[in-house]
Amino acid sequence: MSRLGDLIRTERIRQKLTPKQVARKCGVSESYLMAVEAGTRIIADDQARRILKTIGLKQQTEADFTLDDIAATVDLAQAAPSLAQAVQKPKKKEAELVASTREEEKEEGVSGSVWLDALSSVLKRVPVMNAVMKPVSYQLVPVENGRIEGANPEKVFFYLAPDDSMRGFRIHRGDIVLTVPAQSPVDGAIMLLNHNEHRYLRKIKILNDRQVLLQSYDREYEAETAEISDVGFLSRCVRVTFDL
Repeated sequence: MSRLGDLIRTERIRQKLTPKQVARKCGVSESYLMAVEAGTRIIADDQARRILKTIGLKQQTEADFTLDDIAATVDLAQAAPSLAQAVQKPKKKEAELVASTREEEKEEGVSGSVWLDALSSVLKRVPVMNAVMKPVSYQLVPVENGRIEGANPEKVFFYLAPDDSMRGFRIHRGDIVLTVPAQSPVDGAIMLLNHNEHRYLRKIKILNDRQVLLQSYDREYEAETAEISDVGFLSRCVRVTFDL
């Protein structure tokens, strides 16, 4: 069992709450909560903090839990046997560990902690980019067979929707959209693009080999015909996430 899962279960039992009651309060399924308690489910740091706050552990959440702790919510022996073996190796002296970690970061360009490095084969810290492509936060995303949604994990990012221009397509202001690289139009896809010196999300309809229709839907549907050569396609949207 993970440290986080053990804490949630202990506090739930202390308050005489059933898994179903806690799950309902947190807005997740009972099976999801049980998996988190058992340490067999990867969980994003913001959701972990939300669960802890919901059961009354706000102070401990902020004081004692870091992103590194939450990244280790999964039982390594169950998530990846190779990771478990790595963790079981003799511990280095603190000075040696710091030095080796810094050396690895220089050589590989990896930022983060020892835990995130160890979990890099199953979990990736993906940046959330704002409208000017600056990171404002991060989300932990599972990596499957070395890929995220079929793409290189280093090329994937979330885009923070800056307005409601796509709410007719179920993307509202403040939602974060997972995107994968795509430099050419994909018919029927919602894409992040540059056009007329602006960056925004639009649904794409390919009209012919030279033109596309850029579709938006705020209070009413709108569409703009554009030359493909005039549009800078950045990425394709594959998933949207929002807070309840």
